[in-house]
Amino acid sequence: MKQSENKSIEIKPYMLNELARFYQISDPTLRAWIKGFEEKLGKRVGRYYSAKQVEIIFEELGLPKTISY
Repeated sequence: MKQSENKSIEIKPYMLNELARFYQISDPTLRAWIKGFEEKLGKRVGRYYSAKQVEIIFEELGLPKTISY
């Protein structure tokens, strides 16, 4: 009998492509999804979304079901 593995996502700054990989979607698709709440999210500084922004993204979109690094 297999034990289910609990994988956790660290809340830290991530780039758009890293977040898209978590959700197993393309970068443009994630950008489109984020457009719906970008006012709440605010602008990213540089290439990374801040830890607080990542928290908002997970809150709005839900936690990804599978993680692949």
